[in-house]
Amino acid sequence: MTNSSRVFTPAAQRAQAERGSATAYAERMAEGFPDKVTPELAQFIASLDMAFFATATADGAPYVQHRGGPKGFIKVIDERTLGFADYRGNRQYITLANLSENDRAFLLLLDPARRQRIKLWGRAHVVEDDPRLVETLFDAGYRARPERAILFTIEAWDVNCSQHIVARFTEADLQDAFETVRGKIAELEAENARLRAALASHQRG
Repeated sequence: MTNSSRVFTPAAQRAQAERGSATAYAERMAEGFPDKVTPELAQFIASLDMAFFATATADGAPYVQHRGGPKGFIKVIDERTLGFADYRGNRQYITLANLSENDRAFLLLLDPARRQRIKLWGRAHVVEDDPRLVETLFDAGYRARPERAILFTIEAWDVNCSQHIVARFTEADLQDAFETVRGKIAELEAENARLRAALASHQRG
């Protein structure tokens, strides 16, 4: 048995067969999908400051929520478990309510600057009244109020293609790029001044 049916459900497999793509995915179906955190996945997760977290009600009504924080706000707990602090917000509690009756969950990890995204299927649960866990997941100094933790158990993950991802950059990304450009400009100005001084000295001589 593999976890392929977690990603390609029976309905998805029928759609692939009807539309001629089943053969292309036959090998992946046989092999299954990774379900553990690799060093590469851990590095990718540590670089992110946002994600999209999907849950559903008991009868399957979907809900997607944007989650954000400082880079690395999603923490790798172990090879199968991710965790993040749940901050005090608008107190709608839709995600928490969904998880109380349906633990199926999905994470879409997106890095627009590098045009990369990763999909993770799994199960999630809310952890209340565990200050030590919340402290472990919370980034000290971040201006938010953590109230609880959410743990996500990975059942399968896959790298999604970069097609149609429009590259976007954060202020921090642009600041780093500008600092590099400023440094290069300073080097060129210094070189230009040196050459001008050398030329003036040569003309006087």
